[in-house]
Amino acid sequence: MDPTNKPQGPSPHYSLYQREVFKAGGDQGALPSFSVHADELVDSTKKKLNDRSYFYANSNAGLGWTDRANRRVMNSQIPEAFYRWRIIPRMLVDTNTRDLTTELFGHRIPAPILFAPIGINKLYSPQGELVPAMIAGELGLPYCLSTAGSQPIEDVAAANDLGAATKNDSNSVHSYSGPNGGNAKGPRFFQLYMGHDDEITISLLERAWKSGFDVCMLTVDTWQLGWRPTDINIANYVFYYPGAVGNEIGTSDQVFMKKYGEDLKKDPGKWIDSSVWHGKAHTWEKIPWLIKEWKRISGGRPFVIKGIQHVDDAVKARELGCEGIVVTNHAGRQVDGAVGSLEVLPEIVDAVGDKMKIIFDSGIRTGSDVFKALALGAHAVQVGRLYVWGMAHEGEAGCRHVMKSLLADLDITMTVAGYRSLTKDVNRKALRYNASGIPPHGTEHAKL
Repeated sequence: MDPTNKPQGPSPHYSLYQREVFKAGGDQGALPSFSVHADELVDSTKKKLNDRSYFYANSNAGLGWTDRANRRVMNSQIPEAFYRWRIIPRMLVDTNTRDLTTELFGHRIPAPILFAPIGINKLYSPQGELVPAMIAGELGLPYCLSTAGSQPIEDVAAANDLGAATKNDSNSVHSYSGPNGGNAKGPRFFQLYMGHDDEITISLLERAWKSGFDVCMLTVDTWQLGWRPTDINIANYVFYYPGAVGNEIGTSDQVFMKKYGEDLKKDPGKWIDSSVWHGKAHTWEKIPWLIKEWKRISGGRPFVIKGIQHVDDAVKARELGCEGIVVTNHAGRQVDGAVGSLEVLPEIVDAVGDKMKIIFDSGIRTGSDVFKALALGAHAVQVGRLYVWGMAHEGEAGCRHVMKSLLADLDITMTVAGYRSLTKDVNRKALRYNASGIPPHGTEHAKL
């Protein structure tokens, strides 16, 4: 890991983070305070948080079979989707520089990894969404803010700009020359949970645009929360408890507060029950109106639908004018016994992959996972649980460590597997499908 005379390539040498960790141990005796091995990380996170905080991000629908289809849980005998696809390494390839960069909705970004929208981040760190927003800015990676966030839209935008303000090898890769309502210094998108009050929907979109969020990502799989037994067991709905967090985007919205502020005083669940997880489904007929309003507000910026698992829905989204979709099953938290997201990715790519951007979500844990999703045709991936697990340990430092580790893992995988460019070299020829076999148990790895 000679850090000298490194040739300059399109991407930073993220692999050097491994050497940085090793040198800190050798020179200073400083070791990471937690493991970034996914199985160990989820275990240590559970020890860091109370049950309500832990299960908000980690509970699954029903028996958890969809989560297992995404990502085998410890000691399960069900093969996971990622395990079935195997990377085929190539030798004697010049990988002294790697190109992890890609273009996404007009943004040139250093790696095809987004911070997924996860609500109520104050459950994991007192600063909530300000933490991952800042780290995303530091890295130059897109940050997606959830409507169920626990910080105002404007404050999250400021944190993202703060992280992006100090230039480094990673965020310096980012470039964008399109319209942006808030002169954002880094790429950031707004994830919308759409209620049935159009005035509030428009207010949220206007606030997001003015704060520099230049892509609208509508979640369509969670009008109603799925049946999650672990949450039922502890009545885990933070909004109904005294001193609740998670209303901050609502309480900072002038339209919502003018119309429903008095109701919120009487019922702390008013925001979440009417504007986020309201239990009243929308249909395709509503989508053209929403796209039109977003285009009017943003000057034509992209509209994305999150929650696609069926080819016909992907085609429909494209026909209605969506520029992108997120292939996801909400990390197995909505429909029990559903398909794994990676299972349906190839057929969705075949149907619309050359016509719109496809972002993969659900189950990403390692650099190899990122590699496989992109080889199957995704243009980028979203990572959610990983970064909240990190921030649950050490706030900013923990979130940064997890995300820099993921980037290093991906960069090293490219190096040792013999693939130089994610966009030019990584495709289905880089993988082999294995229809049988059982993954090793979660306990079967080297650990302290």
